[in-house]
Amino acid sequence: MELNSLAVDNDAPSMENPTHKTGQAPREPRLSADVEKSLRPRRVSNMLQRARMSANRFQRTREDHSRERAEDYVEMIDSLIRETGEARAVDLAERLGVSHVTVSKAIQRLQRDGLVTALPYRSIFLTERGADIAAASQRRHQLVLGFLRALGVSEDVANVDAEGIEHHVSGETLAAMRRFLDSR
Repeated sequence: MELNSLAVDNDAPSMENPTHKTGQAPREPRLSADVEKSLRPRRVSNMLQRARMSANRFQRTREDHSRERAEDYVEMIDSLIRETGEARAVDLAERLGVSHVTVSKAIQRLQRDGLVTALPYRSIFLTERGADIAAASQRRHQLVLGFLRALGVSEDVANVDAEGIEHHVSGETLAAMRRFLDSR
């Protein structure tokens, strides 16, 4: 055996030099998608399925929160119009405990979504769609509030809890609450 045949190729990848002549690390051999899938343990697939379900729940929650903000604004606009004859951004900011800038941004989103009409330095008005959403939200609030009262929850706590629950409760749960109240 010749010594030359045992010589180390300095350009070949090794533990000390993991790069090729090209300056890049050699690629790992890749399996086809079908082979990879068949080798993947079932529990990984189940974990991915659970992760997707969890992501769907979080997506619903994000959508609920977005809808909740819109409903809170249209409810408050409706309430201000009924109480004072107009809804102004400064009054919304005060009642909702947020800044005037926050109200302005929210009103822009509500206008984009077709729920309100507003001009700078003028009152804010609900569109027909906005008024419908405000009325539906108020009905849901009253139903949840009545349910909590029927369970014996104190008035103050029931009011606070109903405000949060009304935006996140499903139609099925609302129907069950209605049946419970109607059966009393």
